Amino acid sequence: MFRYKTVISLCFVWQVSWCVDHNFPPNFKFGAATSSYQIEGGWDADGKGVNVWDKVVHSNPEMFCGNATGDIAADSYHKWREDVRIAAELGLQFYRFSINWVRILPTGFSNEINKAGVKYYSDLIDALLAEGIEPIVTLYHWELPAIIQDLGGWTNPLIVDWFGDYARVVYSLYADRVNTWITINEVIVICDYGYYSGIFAPNIKEPLLAPYLCNKHTMLAHAKAYRIYDTEFRPKYNGRVSIANHLIWIEPHSAKDEELATLGREYMVGRFTHAIFSKNGGWPPSIEKMMLKNSLAQGFNSFRVLAFTDEEREFVKGTADFFAMNQYTTYTIRPAKKGEVTEYVFLKALPDLNAVLEPPPHAHYGESKMMPIYPEGIRRQMVWLKKQYGDIDILITENGYSSTGQLDDYDRIDFLKKYLEQILMAIKVDKVNVVGYTVWSLIDNFEWLQGYTSKFGLYEVDFENPDKKRTPRASAHFYACVIKNRSLNDTCLNYDFGYKV
Repeated sequence: MFRYKTVISLCFVWQVSWCVDHNFPPNFKFGAATSSYQIEGGWDADGKGVNVWDKVVHSNPEMFCGNATGDIAADSYHKWREDVRIAAELGLQFYRFSINWVRILPTGFSNEINKAGVKYYSDLIDALLAEGIEPIVTLYHWELPAIIQDLGGWTNPLIVDWFGDYARVVYSLYADRVNTWITINEVIVICDYGYYSGIFAPNIKEPLLAPYLCNKHTMLAHAKAYRIYDTEFRPKYNGRVSIANHLIWIEPHSAKDEELATLGREYMVGRFTHAIFSKNGGWPPSIEKMMLKNSLAQGFNSFRVLAFTDEEREFVKGTADFFAMNQYTTYTIRPAKKGEVTEYVFLKALPDLNAVLEPPPHAHYGESKMMPIYPEGIRRQMVWLKKQYGDIDILITENGYSSTGQLDDYDRIDFLKKYLEQILMAIKVDKVNVVGYTVWSLIDNFEWLQGYTSKFGLYEVDFENPDKKRTPRASAHFYACVIKNRSLNDTCLNYDFGYKV
C-alpha cells in the first residue's frame, strides 16, 4: 500500500506519461490533413483560375528548392480516389483538406462558378462519406486569387466581403454534407511570414503596415464567413466553424524573461485568437499598448494600424464553435542584445518586441530545421489556452514531423507517440477538452519553399513516377494501429511497424 501511494504521489508531482491511462476518450477523433495547392496539381486544368502561388512559383522559380512548383504535385486532382482509399486504409475518422478558391471561382468573384471544380470537391466529399470518413473543409489555405492580390489582397478591407461571397458559394455547394469548417489557415504565416520577410506569397515585403492590416482583415473575413454560416446555413445543417492558427509555444529563456514570454505568447498567439475567444475582443491589451508605443517611436501621430471599432469587436467576438490549433514547435524568448535584431526573421527575431527566439534546450529536429521538436510544448500550449479562454473544445488540426523520405521512419513514429502522450496528459491530468488530433500530412506534398525535399507524409509519394505512387511508411502502420486500438499501448510499438523498442 505504501508503494502504491508513493507512485501515485510521484505521478501528481512529476506528471509523467507512464502514470496516465493510454486509452483515448470515446469522443476523441483521429484524422490527417493536406492542402489543395500542396497536393492537387492540375494548376490550369478544367477552367481553374490563377492564384498567388501559381504566380510566385512561375515568376520566381529560384525561391524554391529544385525550382519546384505545385503544378502537378501529388496529382490529387486526378488521383483523389487513391487518397480516399489510403485514408480508409488508415482508418481515419476525418480527413481535413482545403478548397482552392480559384478552382471554384476562377475570377476570384462569385460572378463565375467553375462546374468542373465544383464536381471535383463534390466527388471527393461523397467518396469520403461513403467510407465513413468525415470531411473537414478549409476554405482558405493560402490560395488567394491573383486578381484579388493585384487589388491589394489581405491589406484591402474589401477582401472581407469578397471572402464572405466565396464562403457563401462553398457553403451553398457542400454544407449539406460538410459539418465542420475551417475558414482560414494560419494567419501568422499569411501576414507575418508573408509581409515581414517578403519571401512567401505574395512575395511583397512591407513590414511597417501590411502585417497588421492583414492580421485585422483576416480576422474580419473569418468573422464574415462565420456570420454567413451562422445565419444562412446553421439553422438547416447545424455544423461547426472555426479558424486554424499556427500556435508557437513560447517559453522564457531564463527566469528574468517571464514577462517577455507572456508578451511573446500574446504576440504569437493572442493577435489571432483574442479577438474571437476573449470576453472583450479586439487586440490583446498588451499588444495594443506595444503597437501604440512602437507607432509613436516610428514617427506616427497615433496608432499606425486602426484599432478594432466597438462594432468590429462585437462582429468578430465569439465567431468560433471550437478552437482549431496547428502546433509543431516551441521556442524560448529573450531580449535582443544591442543591434542584434535588425529585421524580422521567422522564428528567429521579433523586432516589434525587440526580442530573439531560440530553440529550447535539448530540442532536436526533423528535416525542417525551423521547427525544434519539443513535445511538452503542445500540452503547455493547451493548458495556457484553457486558462485564457476557458473550457472550449480544442481540435488539433495539424501536427507532424518532417523527414528526408525513408519508409522506415522510426523518428516520425517516436514523434507521434510522444506528442500523443502529451495530448493524453492534457486530457487526463489537466482536464483540457481535446476532441481530436490531425497528422500533417496524409501524403508527401509540395512543402512551399522547401519544394519536395521535406517529407511530412504518412504515405510516401514517388514524385519521379508519372503515376505518383503512394506507399505507406512505417508511421502509417503505427498510426493505423493507434486508431484501431484507440490507445498508445504496447500493441502499436512492436517490430511489425518498424519501431524499435
